[in-house]
Amino acid sequence: MKKNEMALVKPVESRILILRGHKVILDSDLAELYGVPAKRLNEQVKRNAERFPADFMFQLSAKEHDFLRSQIATSKKGRGGRRYPPYAFTEHGAIMAATVLNSERAVEMSVFVVRAFVRLRETLSRNRQVAAKLAELERKLKGHDTVIEDLIEAIQEMMSPEPAKEGPIGFKLPGKSG
Repeated sequence: MKKNEMALVKPVESRILILRGHKVILDSDLAELYGVPAKRLNEQVKRNAERFPADFMFQLSAKEHDFLRSQIATSKKGRGGRRYPPYAFTEHGAIMAATVLNSERAVEMSVFVVRAFVRLRETLSRNRQVAAKLAELERKLKGHDTVIEDLIEAIQEMMSPEPAKEGPIGFKLPGKSG
């Protein structure tokens, strides 16, 4: 990927959220990327509803919408805010949205949206691999502290002189007492 393409993918990545266990992008962010108002995007989606099954997009619940509003500081109801919860588009839904909009910018930007989803998937995969290796290492090292302590103790015992035996000191000739 070229540097200038990478510069376009990064801002898209920052708009991808994880909701209900899926990586999604909200309709307002997708519409902005595709250069159309969110209202137009949603109109086209409704006109082509058969192209958007549940695994392509879903509407946020009121609770999810309120939570997101508090996280990203969107405007409140009655002050220019939305009247309904936004739609969330999965990677496939974002691509399908570009096809129903049929604008040059939407088609062009859909490539960057797909690349952002792919990079996010690769990053999550790498993080899982690192976590698995760390857990394996932790499992292997479990109990090593006590083994090392036992080894040090054994070495210290070998280095310390043996305690003296009780009795006379010196050499005794056989047959002579005393």
